[in-house]
Amino acid sequence: MTPSELSELIVRAVKRAFEVHELDASLIPDTVVVERPRNPEHGDYSTNIALRIAKQAGVAPRDLAQWIADLLQEDAAISQAEIAGPGFLNIRLAAAAQGEIVQTILEQGEKFGRNTRYQDLSVNLEFVSANPTGPIHLGGTRWAAVGDSLGRVLEANGAKVTREYYFNDHGEQIDRFARSLVASALNEPTPEDGYGGEYIHEIAQAVVEQSPGVVDKDPAERQEIFRELGVNMMFDRIKKSLSDFGTEFDVYYHENSLFEAGAVEKAIDYLKESGNLYPEDGAWWLRTTKYGDEKDRVVIKSDGNHAYIAGDLAYAVDKFERGHNLLIYMLGADHHGYVTRLKAAAGTLGYDPDQLEVLIGQMVNLVRDGEAVRMSKRKGTVVTLEDLVEALGVDAARYSLLRSSVDTSLDIDMELWAKQSSDNPVFYVQYGHARLCSLARKAEELGISAENPDTSLLTHETEGDLIRTLGDFPGVVKTAADLREPHRIARYAETLAASFHKFYDNCPILPKSDEDVAPIHVARLALALATRQVLRNALNLIGVSAPEKM
Repeated sequence: MTPSELSELIVRAVKRAFEVHELDASLIPDTVVVERPRNPEHGDYSTNIALRIAKQAGVAPRDLAQWIADLLQEDAAISQAEIAGPGFLNIRLAAAAQGEIVQTILEQGEKFGRNTRYQDLSVNLEFVSANPTGPIHLGGTRWAAVGDSLGRVLEANGAKVTREYYFNDHGEQIDRFARSLVASALNEPTPEDGYGGEYIHEIAQAVVEQSPGVVDKDPAERQEIFRELGVNMMFDRIKKSLSDFGTEFDVYYHENSLFEAGAVEKAIDYLKESGNLYPEDGAWWLRTTKYGDEKDRVVIKSDGNHAYIAGDLAYAVDKFERGHNLLIYMLGADHHGYVTRLKAAAGTLGYDPDQLEVLIGQMVNLVRDGEAVRMSKRKGTVVTLEDLVEALGVDAARYSLLRSSVDTSLDIDMELWAKQSSDNPVFYVQYGHARLCSLARKAEELGISAENPDTSLLTHETEGDLIRTLGDFPGVVKTAADLREPHRIARYAETLAASFHKFYDNCPILPKSDEDVAPIHVARLALALATRQVLRNALNLIGVSAPEKM
């Protein structure tokens, strides 16, 4: 029995109690929150449902809790239901009912934990979107890990997800990048507002090789050649880095296409007609304060040029018109002002602001011996995706970046994440999976099958804890999606690995050489195989490999 199944059982008991005592059934919620008590002595699960609705129903919480407990204990799945404190209900499951989840996991396999709650949701998930003027820095790398994992988690809840990279190939930054390439090709100093580093020299040389004689062309033509070829080369590098990191995108969207296709002007015309774009002081302003923004925003500046938000407006329209009903933007720590700005912009365009969400990721620092690490070979001041992968490997790099909430700044201890010991969270989890695979191989060699296990035999304290931890997985997947917090999956994987190791240390799974195979061995093997499956499912949701040997 999973927590969600127990919740349904409790709801049925509450309905029966209300019917018997002629209480208002409209007060009964559709679902009941079921939690694991911190102290295992208090039971397998607990709920505060009686405390929540007793007062409205006009009865004492302890009386309502007792009625519910009496009804629950009539079910064979419940071993004990007792009242605690002012009306909490502590519940113990019968061993047979608790063990049912093991067989469920083995039957569902990789589908265990997945659901269809978001099946009507078409999500456009935009993340990374670093300008193609240099390698991806650590902030963008964090989003590469977290964004990819969030997409997996949303899909596990039934959503259709389009992973999108907004390719900023329009504006002054690209011009500065092109000027930097030209300066490098001509062996001139980097422009004061330009980009430096080894990668600039490499790309400049590649452009010269691909377009012989380019340095001798007219300055304007030369600039355009370096701009076009250089941006494409830089972006190819970015794509390869992301792919090597395990992050793939469905759509690479070019900002410049919005202007070339007239989408920006179309959006502006719509806003003028609707009255949400108005002229003042020679500029055109968007009425974002109407939808909660702190001030209205300039869309067309007094010099006639478009402000950056002009492209954002057209881009949002394009996303909605492609059929998406939820837009998620994952932006860096310096974009806090964009939260209300983008939501308000959606409102001015006639869309529901709640259909647009903005997630802000905080800064990432590398630390060794308590000191910040600067290790980039390219510029000396910026640590890139490639630097991190080179130092830690893909799995440790991804795991270290998505293990914590993006709301907090992150310090990555280089020595810790490079360790092959239980101190390293990703090693600890992956070792647990490898250990389970080794166990499965040994069982196969001994000819022991986990078919038709009697899971009612799994009564040891560590067996019960492991089973209940397995049962938590579907709820964790739901919560991670609802809160947009994939780090919960990583933390769950660590909890599951710890629970398994305790079980392994206390309960012999396979028979000794002088023992016959007993039903308890079959049951424990089934529990181990179910644990392996759920650990693998969790690692897949965060894009980290589940090795079979280590």
